[in-house]
Amino acid sequence: MAPFMLVRRSPILLPLIPSVLKLWQICSASPVSSHSFRVLSGLIVRVPRKFPEVNQRSPRFLRTTAAVFDKDQLSAGAAVYTKDVRLSNENQGSDEEERQTISDNDTIAAIVTAMGGQQGAVAIVRLSGNSAVKIVGRLFRTAKTMRNKENSHLNNEWNPKSHRVQYGNLIDASGTLVDEVLVLPMLAPRSYTREDVVELQCHGGDVCVRRVLQLCLEAGARLAQPGEFTLRAFLNGRLDLAQAESVAQLVAAKTSVAAQSALAGIQGGLSAFVQSLRMECIDLLVEMEARLDFDDEMPNLDINALITRIETMCQRLQQALATAGRGRLLQSGLQVAIVGRPNVGKSSLLNAWSQSERAIVTDIPGTTRDIVEARMVVGGIAVNLLDTAGIRDTADLVEKIGVERSEAVAKAADVIVMVISASDGWTPADEIIFQRIWGTDGILRQRKEQTGGVLAGPMAPPSQLATVVDECEDQPGSGSVQTPSLLVVNKVDRAAAGSVILPQEVQNAFFKRVATCATQGVGLQELDFAILDLVGLGHVSSEGQQWAVNQRQAEQLVRAQEALRRVVESVQLDIPLDMWTIDLKEAAIALGEISGDDVSEEVLTNIFNRFCIGK
Repeated sequence: MAPFMLVRRSPILLPLIPSVLKLWQICSASPVSSHSFRVLSGLIVRVPRKFPEVNQRSPRFLRTTAAVFDKDQLSAGAAVYTKDVRLSNENQGSDEEERQTISDNDTIAAIVTAMGGQQGAVAIVRLSGNSAVKIVGRLFRTAKTMRNKENSHLNNEWNPKSHRVQYGNLIDASGTLVDEVLVLPMLAPRSYTREDVVELQCHGGDVCVRRVLQLCLEAGARLAQPGEFTLRAFLNGRLDLAQAESVAQLVAAKTSVAAQSALAGIQGGLSAFVQSLRMECIDLLVEMEARLDFDDEMPNLDINALITRIETMCQRLQQALATAGRGRLLQSGLQVAIVGRPNVGKSSLLNAWSQSERAIVTDIPGTTRDIVEARMVVGGIAVNLLDTAGIRDTADLVEKIGVERSEAVAKAADVIVMVISASDGWTPADEIIFQRIWGTDGILRQRKEQTGGVLAGPMAPPSQLATVVDECEDQPGSGSVQTPSLLVVNKVDRAAAGSVILPQEVQNAFFKRVATCATQGVGLQELDFAILDLVGLGHVSSEGQQWAVNQRQAEQLVRAQEALRRVVESVQLDIPLDMWTIDLKEAAIALGEISGDDVSEEVLTNIFNRFCIGK
C-alpha cells in the first residue's frame, strides 16, 4: 500500500512520512512524474501518477504545487498561500470546500476602458465571477426580445454561447432603457480570469459607462479592486506571478519597445526561465535529502560535477540580472536635465533634439526662467528632456528662483547634460556651475550622501543588488560622485570642438564629450548613441523582443544566486551535507517568489495594488 494511503488512514504516522517516501521512491519500480513534486515538512518528494487519489482527495498538506514550506509552518498550522490552494492543519470542512477556488467569491465589475480626457466612441464594463451571466441576464434584452413589446419587460433566463457577441439593450429594474450595448460572454474556463466573464460594450463618455456600471452593481456585482481581474487570473492558474506583472508593465508601457518587452514576459519567457532553474534546485534538493538517509544505497557524489552544475545555474541567474537595468529604463524612462550657463544654446538643443518647439529661443541671456519639458524616444527608451534656467548668480528674484529649480532638477535627474559653447571655451562661469553640481560640495555629492552612495532613479540598482564603490571615483568618465553625465560642446559652427581645453577634473566627471550645432542639427544622433551607451544600452537591439526583470524579481534572483553560491562554498569547505539543503531550499523559495509558487499574501497585495481598476 502506498505510504499516502497509510497516512490518510493513520495521521499519527505523519512524522515518518519523509523517510518512508524516500525509501519508497528508491525501491519502487513505478514511473515517477518529473513535474509531480510535492512538499512535506520542508522536504521535496515525488508523487507517482499511479495514485491519482493522492492529488484529488488527500489532506491539504499533500496538495501543494511544488512550494517549499518550513516544518514550523506545518506544525503550527500557519496559513501559506500558493496559486491554487491555501494550506492549514485544520481538518474541518469537506473535500468540496477544500477544492474551492477564487471562483466561488462574489462577482466583480469595473470599467476597463480609460476614463477622462478625450471621449471615445465605445466604453467597456467587465464582469467576472460565477454570477456574471446571471447578473447580465437581469439587465440585458436582445434586439429580438425588444421588438416584442409585450415581453420586453420579462426577465427571461439568458443562456448565451461563449464568445458570441449579441446586440441589445440594458434595462433597469423599472424597465427604462439605459443604453444600447454589445454583449460579449466568455464562459469559464475560456476567459482571462478562468471564470465566467461578460463584457458590456456601451457608448463612450463618462456618463454612459458609469450608468452601466452602476446598473451592474445594483444587480448584485461588487466593484473590483485594483488589479483584481488579473489577481483572479493568477489564483486560478491562468497566469503566473511574473506574467501578471508583465500585464501591468504592458498597460503602463510608454514606448513600443517597452510594450514588446512586456509581451515577451506575458508569453512566458521569464516564467519558463525561472521554472527551469527552480526545478533544478528542487532536483538537487531531492537528491541531497535522499543521500542524508540512504547514502549507502546511492552512487558516489561527483563533487566537481555538482559544483559545475551549480555554477552554471549562477551564470544563468546573472544573465537574467543583466536585464534589470534595461527593465527599469523601459518602465520608468529617463529624466535628462540640460544645464549650463545662460546663452550657450540649451533651449536650442532641447528643441532640435526633441524635434519640437517647446522652448523660447532668443539671444537674450536668461530667457528661460522655468523648467521646460519635451518628451522623445531614444532607442526605445522614453526620455523626458528638462531645459533648465541658466545657472548664474543674479539679483533678479524670478531668475534666482529659476536657478534654484535648475539645481533641484539636476539633483533629481537620471542623466545630466552640461552644455558649453565652443566659441567661448571653458569659462570661469562654466567652472562655477561645474563645482556647484559636480564639485566636492556640489549638489550631486549631497545626493550621494543622502542615498548612501547608491544612485537614484532608474539607473540605480535594486536595494539588494549593488552599491556604488569608491574606487571608481578617480576613473575617467565615472565622475567624482558616480553620476551619469555628458558634456555637450555646442555651437561648433563657430569654433572647433577640439579647440576647447578642459581641466582634468572636468574630463574625469563626464562619460563622453559630444560636439553639436543645435541650429543645424549636427551631432544629435551621436548624442542619442551617447545616452544609450551611458545607461548601458548601446548594445541592445531596439526591437525589444527580450523580456526584462523588474526590481522585485531582480532582488529574488540575487537571493537565489547568493544561496547557490553558499552551497558551492559549503561543498568546497566540506561542510555537512544537511547544511547544503538549507541554501538549496532558500534558492527554490526565492525563485518561487518570482513565479508565485511560493508567495505571501502581503507580496500579492503589494503587487496587485499597483494595477489600475479594471485590470
